[in-house]
Amino acid sequence: MRPNFAGNLAGRQPKSHNAAMPMAPLTIPPLGDAVERRGNAFSRSLALLAMRITGWRFEGAFPNLRQFVVIVAPHTSAWDFYLGVMAMFALGFRGTFLGKDTLFRWPASAILRWLGGIPVDRASPHNVVEQTIDYFHARPKMVLALSPEGTRRKLPAWRTGFWYVAKGAGVPIVPIAFDFPAKMIRIFAPMTPGEDIDADIARLSAHFDARMARHPALY
Repeated sequence: MRPNFAGNLAGRQPKSHNAAMPMAPLTIPPLGDAVERRGNAFSRSLALLAMRITGWRFEGAFPNLRQFVVIVAPHTSAWDFYLGVMAMFALGFRGTFLGKDTLFRWPASAILRWLGGIPVDRASPHNVVEQTIDYFHARPKMVLALSPEGTRRKLPAWRTGFWYVAKGAGVPIVPIAFDFPAKMIRIFAPMTPGEDIDADIARLSAHFDARMARHPALY
């Protein structure tokens, strides 16, 4: 059976279809010259077509910064990955993400690396943070996308590796929410990590709500 990509990315549909629901125009936030680009007219056109078919839209401005960490939440479904790839090609920026090293096996490894994936061994979280900071130091331009939950399972609190990466690399954190009921990708303003991790996490997590998730019970 073929997977229903449009249906899964579209989120839950309203029970009543008696009245037509107005759809917001598809506006793509422009990229500044500091952001590293990727893709071409063809890949961008495909991504924009996918967004129009599934009904997803953007809200907010994409930061014109050379380096930053993107935290994407709520993360409760495997479809979040495909939504992120669609958004990346629609916007046209070069994104990087971390993945379990066990996923980077042929032939999936070639695709994941092409999409911007970096394999990591999660058995040693401290080393992952240090290695990721080194990636930022070695690259003049880098947008790293991470899930603060680090898993699709329900957790009592976010994992904090992303904060230590941003703090250690001296880069801001940009919260992005996948709001499934509204079918909206919400981009919030960058935040520079301070000296109080608990205060920063509280400020960042305030942008997200379980009702945004594809599976709210898991957030």
